[in-house]
Amino acid sequence: MSDKIAPHIAKLYEEALLWDTHSGFMPDPAADLENLRFWKDAGFTHLSIDVGFDLMTSQQTLTTLVTFRDWLAARPDAFILARTAADVRRAKSEGKMSISFDVEGMNALDGRPEMVSFYHALGVRQILFAYNRNNGAGGGCHDEDCGLTAFGREVIDEMNRLGMFVDVSHAGYRTSMEVMDYSSRPVIFSHSNARAVQPHGRNITDEQIRACAATGGVIGVVGLGLFLGAGADMSARLADHIEHLIAVAGPDHVGIGLDFGFPVEVGDVQQMLVDHADFWPRSEGYLDGPMQYMMPAQILDTVIELDRRGHSEATLRGFLGGNFLRLADTVWR
Repeated sequence: MSDKIAPHIAKLYEEALLWDTHSGFMPDPAADLENLRFWKDAGFTHLSIDVGFDLMTSQQTLTTLVTFRDWLAARPDAFILARTAADVRRAKSEGKMSISFDVEGMNALDGRPEMVSFYHALGVRQILFAYNRNNGAGGGCHDEDCGLTAFGREVIDEMNRLGMFVDVSHAGYRTSMEVMDYSSRPVIFSHSNARAVQPHGRNITDEQIRACAATGGVIGVVGLGLFLGAGADMSARLADHIEHLIAVAGPDHVGIGLDFGFPVEVGDVQQMLVDHADFWPRSEGYLDGPMQYMMPAQILDTVIELDRRGHSEATLRGFLGGNFLRLADTVWR
């Protein structure tokens, strides 16, 4: 930390439990997990690692998941595979980093709701309903949103029963609202920004924000330039989205879902976007240039900015990780 940081911010940042509820690197066994140092060096206690999305088969997702589990299990001095909120707290007290997993979209279930318990047993603690396009469970944000299906309702029932975060980032408006109405447990947007601040199909409306808060859920803000909007200072732009979420939903419903990615040697990712333009429409700016990522360490700059704007210590601690930890206490089993 810089010597220029105010002592009260340095103390708060050191004491707080930092939780990032979604990684953005390519979910592939080729990923160099030594790069988890980006989060660990920035002070993060917990990270949810994406192990698959709807363009991948269930076999590809499972191969990535077991490969990542094996890598982490071989390093017990540095990492804890988190099943409960107590595991996350233990990681903080032991100076380690806790890891859980997430899956972006329901295609990895192969149309079988009983697959939810299988993923849960392997450490998956959140599943997204869709990845931009419709699937058998519901609609995506870049598709003719079909809404929540009968299969989707079965999956929600299983996720609620087992103790997993029901996640509607990347889902369409109708599907997200129907999921939040149906679920008996809190629903999250793991990585979604405010559409009122930056108009983009991946960002969410004030109505969705209020509905999420009404379930008791939390919205993780995203550090991608495309979803943040124009501006030289990404940390300040992230603070703009956080302030809007606080104004609409209250400080107890805002967290971090940076979607930060590092290079993975799995071929031309840019070509994948071109080949699957239905998932990443040109009209939404996905091919306008290289994706800009906000680094995990830049969260400190956002905290400094929020403090400068007058937000309380309680609000900052909640945003950094306290809100997602509270939710895990309520949901995870």
